[in-house]
Amino acid sequence: MKRRQFLRAGVATALAAPGLAAPAIAQTAPQIKWRLASSYAKSLDALFGASQTLCRYVAEATDNGFQIQPYAAGELAPSRQALDAVTSGAVECAHTPLFFYSHKDPVLGLGSGLPFGLNARHQLSWWMFGGGADLINGSLKKFNAYGMPAGSTGAQMGAWFKKEINTVEDLKGLRFRVGALGGPIFTRLGVQPLNLAHADVYAALENGTIDAAEFICPHDDEKLGLVHVAKYNHYPCWWESGGMVHLVTNLDRWNALPKSYQAIVARACDAANAWMLARYDAINPVALKRLIAAGAILRPFPQPVLDACYKAAKEYNAELAVKDIHFKRALDSANAFRKEEVPWWQISEHAYDGILIGNLGRA
Repeated sequence: MKRRQFLRAGVATALAAPGLAAPAIAQTAPQIKWRLASSYAKSLDALFGASQTLCRYVAEATDNGFQIQPYAAGELAPSRQALDAVTSGAVECAHTPLFFYSHKDPVLGLGSGLPFGLNARHQLSWWMFGGGADLINGSLKKFNAYGMPAGSTGAQMGAWFKKEINTVEDLKGLRFRVGALGGPIFTRLGVQPLNLAHADVYAALENGTIDAAEFICPHDDEKLGLVHVAKYNHYPCWWESGGMVHLVTNLDRWNALPKSYQAIVARACDAANAWMLARYDAINPVALKRLIAAGAILRPFPQPVLDACYKAAKEYNAELAVKDIHFKRALDSANAFRKEEVPWWQISEHAYDGILIGNLGRA
């Protein structure tokens, strides 16, 4: 009897005592469910797949205590309104490229990368160590949001044209479906930029509504079938050289998360960023081979065309900088970072890549 009484007393004491292990764990690791609005269709398996990967990592790291459910574009919010859904609190987070919202604040364009801007590695380094995170999140705060890199395409595929581009004059009058921030630059060269949903691009090229189009990477362009309606692909994609995508969270909901969950989400974003870039590096080369076999004619943009585009981009950015001191500060920061990076790359990555390219036919 004495033993039973002792055990009963011990259980009663344990249940009554505050701050013991089980209650503490329950308090610091609550069950949380979020919804993620992606800006991408499920058919874009690398882009939508990155958000799925991110959500899976968070669930695994929290033993399903924190679950984020990804939804494709249009299921919770239209593709280019994902940030709006986050701002309003309609969803807790979104996976989206920030250039979609540069019309709200041009600083956000630098989050994905400006034309002739940083490449994917430079972009991430600027974000982490060059002040980029503070600058971009300073702008996102105005929309009650907080962002972290959670994917990168790297430099994307060039644009598909129905006719070969040999001079700047060849651009004039072209109706061009172009994303990212290239539209205003091409406008200065006489192009009519158009913003079409990707599902409408093939038909528009086929029936002559547009003369040219760009999309994402070889893997995605092949799925869209662009090579069958526009043979010439001119590269490089100077208007989207980094292709960074962000997890954007509602700031209030982010601040309400336990610190441990915030840390897990941040590391899951790092993993998703690496996953997407590695995924594209694996699937783009084989897709490019298939595009060439299907009749794609790859041509570099002639140097005079590139020079004219670069000049137009500098002029456009300079005009924005005069109007917006915050954009000027972010632009100056990114440009200064690029200026420091390029000389090193000239004798490292670029030099080594040149060797690989030169030896390609000697294997």
